[in-house]
Amino acid sequence: QVQLMESGGGLVQPGGSLRLSCAASGSIFSFYAMGWYRQAPGKQRELVERISGSMTNYGDSVKGRFTISRGNAKNTVYLQMNSLRPEDTAVYYCSADSPGGVWYWGQGTQVTVSS
Repeated sequence: QVQLMESGGGLVQPGGSLRLSCAASGSIFSFYAMGWYRQAPGKQRELVERISGSMTNYGDSVKGRFTISRGNAKNTVYLQMNSLRPEDTAVYYCSADSPGGVWYWGQGTQVTVSS
């Protein structure tokens, strides 16, 4: 069983930065994809960034501002968020998915961008 634990959320002013971390425990392997999704109130969950091997997918709204990376042990994933905007306010979820299509989710961490 895979468990994902996010950390690093909080309140930040517009233009500021935050770094989210996600640690996976259990049977997660280096060939699992890992990523970040977010959900704002009244909106659907959307892709932020996802990394699978050497490939990265990202949502258009974060292009050039957010960067995903994976730890050397491959069971951690980070999201560096720069130039934050109020519209980035959401609950951010860590994800992991296997090549067979099994998905795992963290409980989420709140990011609020406000002055």
